[in-house]
Parts: sequence; structure tokens; C-alpha cells
Amino acid sequence: MSTTTSAANWDEVDLGDIVTLHRGYDLPSGKRRDGPIPIVSSSGITGYHDEAKISPPGVVTGRYGTLGEVFFVQEPFWPLNTTLYVSDFHGNDQRFVSYFLRCQGLGSRDGAAAVPGINRNVLHRLPARRPPLATQRKIAATLSAYDDLIDNNNRRIKLLEEMFHRIHREWLVDYRYPGREKVPLVDSTLGPIPKGWEWMELRQLAAESRLVVDPGSVAPTTPYVGLEHMPQRSIAIAEWGLAAQAGSQKYEFKAGDVLFGKIRPYFHKVAVSPVDGICSTDAIVIRSHSPKLSGLVLAVVSSDAFVEEAVQTSQGTKMPRANWNVLQRYPVALPPPVLIESFGSYMDRTVAMIHRLVMSNRNLGATRDLLLPRLISGGIDVSDIEIAMPDAAA
Repeated sequence: MSTTTSAANWDEVDLGDIVTLHRGYDLPSGKRRDGPIPIVSSSGITGYHDEAKISPPGVVTGRYGTLGEVFFVQEPFWPLNTTLYVSDFHGNDQRFVSYFLRCQGLGSRDGAAAVPGINRNVLHRLPARRPPLATQRKIAATLSAYDDLIDNNNRRIKLLEEMFHRIHREWLVDYRYPGREKVPLVDSTLGPIPKGWEWMELRQLAAESRLVVDPGSVAPTTPYVGLEHMPQRSIAIAEWGLAAQAGSQKYEFKAGDVLFGKIRPYFHKVAVSPVDGICSTDAIVIRSHSPKLSGLVLAVVSSDAFVEEAVQTSQGTKMPRANWNVLQRYPVALPPPVLIESFGSYMDRTVAMIHRLVMSNRNLGATRDLLLPRLISGGIDVSDIEIAMPDAAA
């Protein structure tokens, strides 16, 4: 790619000449039915339904709530009324449009009303520069190459997480571990357990770390993890902010610590950190007593059974909070040292692979974001890029 501009033949138009934006559709939670159709809100996919409103491909941005985010959807979907979706691409490349809208500063276009939001009629009048269709496709192909790699890594992360939880269930919950044929089950106070195993409370394997720090006392670039950065039902923390952006006191955490979102624990926000940093005091920082126990501790506290225990024992009505003083007494079936070492080694390798994929995605995303404004503005010449065009006869 040349850095010489090639935007001389780009059209000066209104944004409404490139896309027509349409308000999304109401779908109260009481009217949602289980199904495979993603429901897209201003913050992305937030649920599923059994009916689609829009056929793919689709481009969605926030109208209220999270403004400025743009989502490219490649399956039938339902855009909520908090969003604007592209109802007409006017012959432009759909993937290009998704990248184009990310560079339009939509988050700064909210109105001055009591409830700020984006007015699509105002957006339609914004000045814009439209490249020829062939150039649009080359720009989209360049940027989507990064996104496709990120998506592939995310699929690998999901598979690794599924294997992580499956091994935990099979070995330490259902007792279907290697060599089980030679070990009889014996009675215990909590039910049958393999001979040589013992019940322990979680506090005997890990402890809560509550080292309070002032964000101003650490390097401004120190990673900061808030509950908003913690994914639901995933042990991989892929996003975080910086200490310079954090206010009030936080907790310190180390790479390998488990962060458990204690507010509304039914959101199932439990993840292991790939870096040192600081986090919201609305998270419980759980640190294993020994590195050999880290995989076991992560498997236990991220399990559905443990999260359900946190939900059932949480305190508060409007904003229930998990209570570590209760959770630390959670019973864990502990196998003999040889099996602990084998289990922990597998779990540690799996977590290490997840963290490598997370860091790869961060690097890919950073490179894409550096290229994005230069490509959309025409600051990089893409005329020498060759892409496979669809067969007109297909």
C-alpha cells in the first residue's frame, strides 16, 4: 500500500447519499422468545429472539446509550429501538460502510436534550467523501483481513474455554478422570467421592486480595479493569482501560488472579487476568495459595454451580452483591497431588493459549485502528491492492 493519497476522484456528498439510517424496533423483554436471532442494541448483541427484522449484511450504531459504536452483522438480526441501522446502502459496499461510519465521530453527535441521542436526520446532512466502489472494496478487504483474524482467534478462544470447563466437569465433578477404574468411590459427608480425595473449602485453596491503591499512585498506562470490561460467561479478559482514566480507589491484581464481578453475580462475569493492573472494587480479586492450584481455582469459581451459589447467597435486592465471606466456604473435591498436577498443567496450558490469542487480538485491533482513519480519508493509496471480485455469473 502506498501512502500517497488517491482521493482525488472521491465524491463530495452528504452522509445520506452513502447510507440511509433507520430507527430500530421495540422489543420489550417480556415479548422476547428463545431463538437463534441476535438482538442488537447500542452496545452490540445483548440477547436472542426467534424472529428477525433485518436480513444481512447489516450495519448498526447506537441511537441512545452507547453512542459511536458501529457493528457489522452477518446474520439475520433484530435491531432494538436504541439503535440506528442502515436500511439502504445506496449501492455502496456494506463492509466499507461499517468502517466508514466508525470514522464519523457519531458519539459526539448526540443532541442537547434532557435524554441525549443521535438524530438520524442530522447525520444524513453531514458532509462526507465517497470513494469509487472498487476503492471501497479494497479498503474493506484490507481492514476486514484484520477483523477476520480477530474473529478466528475469538472462535479458538471459545473452543478452548469449552474444553477447559468440560475437563473440569469430567475430572473433578463427575469423577471421570484418567485411572478412575482403579479407584473406588467411598462415602463422605457430601456424597460419594473417589478414595484418596478429600473435601476442602475454597478458602483453603485461595484467598481474596484487597490491596487498595489510588489510581494516581501507579503509572498512567497501568491496565484498569472495570466491570464493563469483563465479559459474560467467558474467562478471557480481552479489553481494559488505563489507570489514567480511573477515578476513586481500586484493587490491585496480578496476572493469573481471578476477577469475580460481585455486583449482580447472575451476569456471570468471572475471568482470569493476563496482565498486572488495578480493578474496580466491585470485583473480588481471588488469588490461589499456590501456582499449582490456579487452574483448579479458576475452574471452580467460573463454574455455573459456583456462580449460582453466589447468586443464591448474594445480599441486596436492587443491586445484589456476592459475599466472599460466604463463598470462601464453598466445598471443593480435591484429588491426590499427582492428579492435581496433571489437571493443573492442562488448565495452565489452556489459559496460556487463551492469553496469547487475547494479546494477538489486541495487536491486530491496534494495527487496524491505526490504518482505519487513513484508509477512510484516502491518506493511503489502495490502487495497487488486488482483491477477488465476485463472479457476475454466479
